[in-house]
Order: sequence, then structure tokens, then C-alpha cells
Amino acid sequence: MKAIALSGISPLGPSLRGVTRPLVIGHRGAPGYRPEHTRSSYLLALDAGADAVEPDIVFSRDGVAIVRHENEIGSTTDVAEHERFRERRTTKTIDGVAVTGWFAEDFSWDELAQLRCRERVPQLRPDSARHDGAEPMLRLRDVLDLVAHERERTGRAVGVVLEIKHATFLASVGFDVAALVAAELRDAGWDAGQHPLWVESFELDILDRLGSSGVAGTRVFLLEATGAPFDRVAADGAQARTYDDWASPAGLAELHGRVDGISVDKRMILAPGRSRQGGSVVADAHARGLSAFTWTARPENAFLVRRHRRAGGPAAWGDYASEWAELAASGIDGVFVDHPDLGVAVFGRKV
Repeated sequence: MKAIALSGISPLGPSLRGVTRPLVIGHRGAPGYRPEHTRSSYLLALDAGADAVEPDIVFSRDGVAIVRHENEIGSTTDVAEHERFRERRTTKTIDGVAVTGWFAEDFSWDELAQLRCRERVPQLRPDSARHDGAEPMLRLRDVLDLVAHERERTGRAVGVVLEIKHATFLASVGFDVAALVAAELRDAGWDAGQHPLWVESFELDILDRLGSSGVAGTRVFLLEATGAPFDRVAADGAQARTYDDWASPAGLAELHGRVDGISVDKRMILAPGRSRQGGSVVADAHARGLSAFTWTARPENAFLVRRHRRAGGPAAWGDYASEWAELAASGIDGVFVDHPDLGVAVFGRKV
């Protein structure tokens, strides 16, 4: 397997030490410019030179892995405009939160394929919203094939960072998530190290199960700045171990050998007062043989930490380059970006 050309470090290894810059990962493609998880969004990310792209997956009623940030699809598709689907609007408790809308698992793939995508935050990204209604939803297989084609076309070792969403909830309604993901990767030729692959989740249990499935990929545990993994909340209630505890030196030591890396909310690096780990979480992870990613680098004031915001309101771009330079200086191994061209320009500089 050809490694991503960053100091010859294999993207499937447990650590990315020696990399002279962070990997630039197109978060849902390039959603700063096109509605997230659309074909054009992924193509823009690849054309910009992203090292990898990140599809989130949930499942249709008939077990097809589809690419959506959440299983609730009303906020990012035109499902509400389809008269025959209106009665499927309902309320479910997803990861402990009541959510009202339309849910992917209540539709067959053939039905979902009839929907068209929309911009999630049109008030912040009106240019992207002008493309509403232009493109259908994608399956995981579509994204895997798109990236494999890019590798064949250009020779670039582009990878995929696959995020599994709501694994505990989906298991509760009858989906064997690990088996479905493993089967999809095998069918697409992505299961045995043929391409750079990372698999990530906010829940450890699904990563454990995938680790036993024979899929060759780097497993990454996503860490929020607050709260606890829902698989542990479901099992342990108020006693569930928090993300903050997992980010401690002791927690990271326990993760070594169980996963290959962590991916942290950028606030844990930029605003360390939100977490007792402070800016040391990256160095602590490296010291325990774990790679460390961060999410999500965005240029709009609405998403920047306060010291890097500028005039013009939430949708205006602030001093994103300075914020991103702080992330790079932390020693982070990879960063998720909504504007891959900006990410390549800023993070492509050696640090």
C-alpha cells in the first residue's frame, strides 16, 4: 500500500510521528462551498488537495450505509417537500435527546435516493445554499469509489476517515452496525489496507467490535469537550466515564492498544480552560503512542474562538489563519476542515 506522502509515514500505523504538517481532512467534503456530503462537495475537497475526506454514516431501513451527518435528514434534505413522506415525521430519542424530524432508518435506499440535499446553515453559508436541491444523497460506497478513482487518476494516496454515527441507538433498533460496515468495506475493496482508512466514533464499543471484524484501518476515538460517550451512558447512567476523563493521561494510557488515536474538539487545544487537560492533550496522546486529530477548522466568526473573531457578524471570516496556526503548533497530526483549499494553504506549511 502506498502511504500518504508525509515523510513516508504510513496512514495505517498507530502513530503519525515524524509528519511535518497535519493531514488536511475534508470534513463532509468541502461544505464551506457546497451542501455537505454531496458529490460536488467531495470533488472540491479532492481537487483542493485534501489528504483525506470524511463521510459520516447512518443506515437506511434496508441496511444501506448512507452518508449523512445525522440520522435525522430533515435539516439537510428536501424530504419535507415530498407529500408522501410527510406522515413519517416523528420524534425519537437519539443519544438521550428528543429529536423531531425524518429519520434515515425509516426509509429504504430507493426512497432516500429521491431526495435532494440542502445546506445545513444557510444563514452562515448562503453561497452554498444556492446549490440546494441540485444533488442526491450518497451511499458510503459512492464516496469510497470516488476516492479510489481519484487515487487511480492522480496517483495521490487519498484516504477516507469514516465516522460511524449513533451506533448504540442504531443497535437498539436492530442494526448490526459493525457487521454492516465491515461488509461494505469488504465489498468495496477497502477492508485489507488497500487504501488509507481511518474509522472513528464518539463511542468505544463500536470501535472495539470493528477491531474484531478483521477490517484493517486506524481506529480513532472522538472526544467531546464535555459529556460522556453514549454507549457508556446507556450502560452506566450517571456513572458513565466522561470524555474529559478519557483525555487524562491515565485515560489515554488505557486507550493505547485499544484504539490507534484520538480526535478532539479544537476547544480542548485552543480554550483549555474548558477542559482540565488543557493544551497538553496532544502531547499526552503522543507520549502514549496515540495519534491526535482535531475538529473542526472553519473560517467564519461563528466557529472561531473569541480572540480570533473580527467585525462583520457571524458569517464573516475572522482571523482563521491565526487560530489554525495555533492548532498546527500544538503538534496535531490531522485537522478536519470545511474549506479544504484554505486548509491546504494554512496547514500545508511546515511547522
